[in-house]
Amino acid sequence: MTPLFYLVPGFGILALLYTFIKGAWVTKQEAGNARMTEIATYIAEGAMAFLKAEYKIMSYFVVIAAILLAFMGNSSEHSSPLIAVAFIVGAFFSALAGFIGMRIATKANVRTAHAARTSLSKALAVSFGGGSVMGLGVAGLAVLGLGGLFIILKMYFAPTAAVDSAEMERVIEVLTGFSLGAESIALFARVGGGIYTKAADVGADLVGKVEAGIPEDDPRNPATIADNVGDNVGDVAGMGADLFGSYVATVLATMVLGRETSSAAGDMFGGLAPVLLPMLIAGVGIVLSMIATLFVRVSDSAGISTSAVQRALNMGNYGSIVLTAIACYFLVNGILPETMSLRGHEFTRNGVYAAILVGLAVGTLMSMITEYYTAMGKRPVLSIIRQSATGGATNIIGGLAVGMESTFLPILVLAGGIYGAHYCAGLYGVAIAAAGMMATTAMQLAIDAFGPIADNAGGIAEMSELPKEVREKTDVLDAVGNTTAATGKGFAIASAALTSLALFAAYVGVVEKNGFALNDAINIYHADVLAGLFVGAMIPFIFSSLAIRAVGEAAMSMVEEVRRQFREIPGIMEGTGKPEYDKCVAISTTASLKKMMLPGAIAIISPLLMGFILGPEVLGGFLAGATVSGVLMGMFQNNAGGAWDNAKKSFEKGVEINGEIFYKKSEPHKASVTGDTVGDPFKDTSGPSMNILIKLMSIVALVIAPTISVLHAGKAAHAAAPVKKEVRVAGTITAPKATKVFTIN
Repeated sequence: MTPLFYLVPGFGILALLYTFIKGAWVTKQEAGNARMTEIATYIAEGAMAFLKAEYKIMSYFVVIAAILLAFMGNSSEHSSPLIAVAFIVGAFFSALAGFIGMRIATKANVRTAHAARTSLSKALAVSFGGGSVMGLGVAGLAVLGLGGLFIILKMYFAPTAAVDSAEMERVIEVLTGFSLGAESIALFARVGGGIYTKAADVGADLVGKVEAGIPEDDPRNPATIADNVGDNVGDVAGMGADLFGSYVATVLATMVLGRETSSAAGDMFGGLAPVLLPMLIAGVGIVLSMIATLFVRVSDSAGISTSAVQRALNMGNYGSIVLTAIACYFLVNGILPETMSLRGHEFTRNGVYAAILVGLAVGTLMSMITEYYTAMGKRPVLSIIRQSATGGATNIIGGLAVGMESTFLPILVLAGGIYGAHYCAGLYGVAIAAAGMMATTAMQLAIDAFGPIADNAGGIAEMSELPKEVREKTDVLDAVGNTTAATGKGFAIASAALTSLALFAAYVGVVEKNGFALNDAINIYHADVLAGLFVGAMIPFIFSSLAIRAVGEAAMSMVEEVRRQFREIPGIMEGTGKPEYDKCVAISTTASLKKMMLPGAIAIISPLLMGFILGPEVLGGFLAGATVSGVLMGMFQNNAGGAWDNAKKSFEKGVEINGEIFYKKSEPHKASVTGDTVGDPFKDTSGPSMNILIKLMSIVALVIAPTISVLHAGKAAHAAAPVKKEVRVAGTITAPKATKVFTIN
């Protein structure tokens, strides 16, 4: 095996080494006074207690699912037990990614608050340092796990075999189990963490801000510790598992299609160059993200402004993108043969590089568009602010309109990217475009993770009663964090769309190899496929309903508990009575663990039912419907929630509505709090789960494809044998050709 294969897990080890060094630097920063340390300890203990309880429940799921996978019959006689092992490894690495993020975030939050007592630049350095630990840790685990497992499986199945061997197919087949484990844990972590954080957030806002009129994160609010714990379990641990699963799924989808790619002249890696390329892109992207973190800095002379912090983060983001574009040119030309083909579509290595550039352009444009729709001072957020003057109802109407409008440009960009990448290099181009986009995942996640760390820092500053100027600095970081979180989610949903299309194409290829002839098409003019399409489109809606309802029900319990404590514990409002924080933490923990199971089960069970009962072709229609619907739902919910949040935060410095300045505690501000409360489960629970949902269902379909193909092989495929209807025209009989859609060539 070429030494370049061993270089891939080496990049992962390098990232983990960086994580250790940077994490040690963050830990060495001063944590502040005794009160700050006490509050940070409450948050850390609550977060770790939740994570322990969540992982305990998920471990039961992992064991049961692994047993089922081990005994699942498929075309590869000895692969099923190894798929189960890979599933466990993927689940463990995904959970570990969330754990690493949680540990550093609960250390960086209080240190960021203390650094804000000195300067904005120091606070940014600490909060972004914590975020970069998470970003590089997640990317490092993904590359180490996927690259290391590939080497082990290659040596076990095919130590000398070329790319056209059946043994090499088994290697890729087992790797789907790794991705399935990663995405499964990611979904439960994201949904469970999202329910936790938003139940606490909504409860704290409704009673604290709206009813009691006390500031956000006021220590008198019994739900404030649960709220800050939620920032970690949802936006950090959940997000870490989420991006880990996304990263792995994207690279895997490209590897699956690369396995089918052939070259007339061959290549220096025994036909494995298209398989090796996405892993190397991911590994090199880690190094480039490390370099790009050096670009994120703000000078003390820049003043306290969101624009200065946003520019600093954009420098890191765009720097990593430019460096990736340059590095990929040398990777593509040094690894790939001159010409290749996939399912009859011929393309060149220059076309592959062009597809990577398309993917990077799509990721950049998606981030820019999302920033426009969610950033403070831009037209969409300002429109919500203006509509807050007439109450909560018009604020909500404005936010919904902004969210729906925000799908227009991203979908056009995404559609153009899919078309452009396919034009450059066929289906492999679509997959490699997603891989190129995800190469900057470490930087994207670092920027994303800095937001909840800054949010926690603001909460600690408020509860510790630090000077007003400290909270002013943390609020600036938090406002930018809201925008970067939204752009990160937009980036994730775009990559999910490209990855799901690549997984869909891989699914069709596996189905055909195992005896179920789709004739390279899935025809929606057949009633069963059309029915599957509609059922698939419904899944993101019912999934979102369950997630949002869970937040609402848990928030109701939280509101009642906070009201009870205000009513029954003497001296809370005067600051002489101590709230029972642990009661609110328990409510969020119990609700999230109970409510996360059903949405997660739907994502896994629905493709199983469609595939085993109705067959591969109907399952294909189901996946197509779910992908389109899920992408739109994700964009709408993420952007609406982000815009609502920053509309609320705009009141902290004062906003002008019809010539009058309004601040916190004004009636328009209360209306904006109501809108933000509606948007919370949109942007932090159901919205970000959409990208995991559509990829998880595609990976489940890919795993079961060999089994359901054999099971339904005796049934004539519609696409292989289209029904011919005789039509008499001018005394002759003609047999019109069947119309085909979803063509994957």
